[in-house]
Amino acid sequence: MLKAVLFDMDGVIVDSEPLHHRAYQKMFQEFDLDVSKEFYASFTGKATLPICKEICETFKLKVSPEILVASKRKHFIPLFEHDTDFSLLDGVLELIQNYHENGLNLVLASSASMENINRIFKRFDLDPYFTAKLSGADLKASKPHPEIFIKAAQASGFSRSECLVIEDSTNGITAAKAAGIYCIGYDSKHSKNQDYSQADLVIQDFNKVKYSKISREFLT
Repeated sequence: MLKAVLFDMDGVIVDSEPLHHRAYQKMFQEFDLDVSKEFYASFTGKATLPICKEICETFKLKVSPEILVASKRKHFIPLFEHDTDFSLLDGVLELIQNYHENGLNLVLASSASMENINRIFKRFDLDPYFTAKLSGADLKASKPHPEIFIKAAQASGFSRSECLVIEDSTNGITAAKAAGIYCIGYDSKHSKNQDYSQADLVIQDFNKVKYSKISREFLT
């Protein structure tokens, strides 16, 4: 029986990718880096520190990954604070409320920093719906490693067989399946160059997975 839902944040709850993209581009300019579109696409779903470690290794930079992280976050915060059009993705608040009303435990499992998670949750008043929030930035391994979803399931208080994950990225879906958890791949208009082939179910509309529909998957 379905007892808990583990939500990714970027690309599922909010479309913050344009802001992250602009922040990364400013960071790349600051350090005179020519990052290809293909290399950048591989970052989706990963935490900032592992991304910056990859960048340092690829470009053989003398600065530490932590310096790059600080630069990227320095550029991101004003972009976030001054973007008045930034909003929740269509239908996700209704889905969150629907799950909450039906007694499911909701846990956030995001690669974003806890600072950024809290910033978004405060802006959209999401804390009342979630029992726990996990940041990949606080863990040893980043998606596609399953650690964040293993810990998110533990935080929910239920077994992984009683949980489902909603993800939009290749790395996130890979992590969910490596953790042995049912995974919904959210293929939205904002998703770019992501592989949904490992997902148990692929949707483009959150109405397709309201509680009355998706709970049937867990009755067998």
